Amino acid sequence: MSEMSEEDHVESFEIGNADDASDGSAIDQPVETDIPYQVEDQQTNDITAQTLQSALVENNDQPQGQPTQSQAVSRPGRSILADIPPNIAQIRQLLFECADRIELSVTEFERFWPFVDNVWVKQRTNASKSGRCTSEYYICRLRRPTVRPQQQQQQQTERKRARRRTVREKSMCNVSIKVVRNEGPFPGIVITRTPGSDRHHRHDLDHIDKIKRNSGLMELVRNEACKGYLPSSVFHKLREEPNKLAAAGGKHLTVTDVRNASAKWRMQNPDVELVPHPGFQYQLGFGIVKVQQPDQQQQDQQGDQQSGEQEAAPVRQLPPGTLPFPPKEFSLDFLDSYLPPPAVMGSKPQYPHVTVSYASSMDGRLSLTPGAQTILSGPEANLMTHYLRSRHDAILVGVGTMLADNPELNCRLEGAGGYGGLGRMWQPRPVIIDPLARWDPRPETSRLMQAAMDGRGRPPWVIVAPNTQVPPDRVVRLKGHGGDYLCIMEVRPPGWRLRWQAILHALAAEGIRSVLVEGGGRVLSDLLSAEHAHFVDSVVVTLAPTFLGAQGVGVAPLPGMGEMGAPIAPVDPRDVTWTFLGKNAIMCGKVGRREQQHEQGTQAV
Repeated sequence: MSEMSEEDHVESFEIGNADDASDGSAIDQPVETDIPYQVEDQQTNDITAQTLQSALVENNDQPQGQPTQSQAVSRPGRSILADIPPNIAQIRQLLFECADRIELSVTEFERFWPFVDNVWVKQRTNASKSGRCTSEYYICRLRRPTVRPQQQQQQQTERKRARRRTVREKSMCNVSIKVVRNEGPFPGIVITRTPGSDRHHRHDLDHIDKIKRNSGLMELVRNEACKGYLPSSVFHKLREEPNKLAAAGGKHLTVTDVRNASAKWRMQNPDVELVPHPGFQYQLGFGIVKVQQPDQQQQDQQGDQQSGEQEAAPVRQLPPGTLPFPPKEFSLDFLDSYLPPPAVMGSKPQYPHVTVSYASSMDGRLSLTPGAQTILSGPEANLMTHYLRSRHDAILVGVGTMLADNPELNCRLEGAGGYGGLGRMWQPRPVIIDPLARWDPRPETSRLMQAAMDGRGRPPWVIVAPNTQVPPDRVVRLKGHGGDYLCIMEVRPPGWRLRWQAILHALAAEGIRSVLVEGGGRVLSDLLSAEHAHFVDSVVVTLAPTFLGAQGVGVAPLPGMGEMGAPIAPVDPRDVTWTFLGKNAIMCGKVGRREQQHEQGTQAV
């Protein structure tokens, strides 16, 4: 394999290479002046975009690649960076760190990956025998040295100027990732860290942007320069939006980069006279200078700018029901000490962190009657629940809750996957306790499956008991959408009920590090009983100011037994805090370390 990949080579137009202009003029540096390409006198320098339009219309024999009238002049108020995603800075940072597993659709990957391809260098590609799965392995660009052997440097001819290259030491950054492409009816991209990779980069994203420009930004620059504009004019136009330019990775963009991007087009179209953008003028000795526009033209520019923003508006539109995040009226910092700890790379816990969260009435009821959907949380508490979902890998409910409420079991916070975020970020994996396989994963009737198909959540895992006969069409339908049935072989009498030890151990084996248990009544009562309470790490209970009556469904865990046969409380939270959110009171508590609770539970029993 060659030491330098194909993406490292950029065609040069008798100038320095763009990748090595790390010490040149950046956004916060003085602007480099530019001499127009094929401009002979001052009269030609003052050519306008309208003159170029008429010249192109009269010339019917256009050479290949020459811009048409619509290509040569763009609307003056149209931003060059109007087509970049609004949250591109956050997305680039996530794809730079790759700290957690990232799941993307093919469309999202093709749209966002070009803006970070300056970070990663492909090493090899492996394909499965069926051809439906392809694994690509990437390393950080700063992992390999760029020092050429001295003999190769001496062999360079005197006519060709040597490229300025930043000398890097070997093994500077040892971060590597794996990109898995899954083909089929529901294709997708999964990005994970590879074994042996360092946990963090030894540099930041800005350092990479200084060394090499990403292809996503350079493609936008190339498209604008190929419309017949001066490279320095394109550069000045980009500098009008410094925040957007820096977010897209162009903080260190130079005029040389713009020249290199349009070099091939300029060689194919030598007869095209380059012009500045409307509102700019080339002045000999000063370069590109912005001129004062008439009031009417400024109004036209504002109108074009508004129309350009309207064209990009669909990217910013969010699905109905999106919850604004972070909230401005209240804070959720009181939950920090009860949330799962940060994941440690390489560690595989035996059981995931378990958080129990539910809403209850004043008399401890979850609903008015069995199977009746009852709303107890206000808007503030509802947003808190979705925040808890975003901080857990999975959300677990019983089949009774699925049949009664038909929930989506997703996170609707603004910034989550499907709600303005990247891929399925912040979206937990739904886990359904369904021993007899009563729930039907039909998208026409299930809101959960519909949300998964729309990219607003993940497909569920359904836990069934041994010897349960699941209809074949349901298995095919669920697996076809990315879900699965998990058969837990360990059971306990009476009634062949599933064991929590086996359930949590199976989820941990599948990579689930944290689980949020939300209901229903039988699941909560069984998990909070004295026999299984040692699996719980924290409890978050939302108390509503209402009474639901004796017919309601409640949480009633079985107590433990003391030394003399006296009953003891199954759960006694510690570090308890009370917080008011709207009409609800939130009780948070820690159940304690699992080892200590297990010893206490064994002694109690």
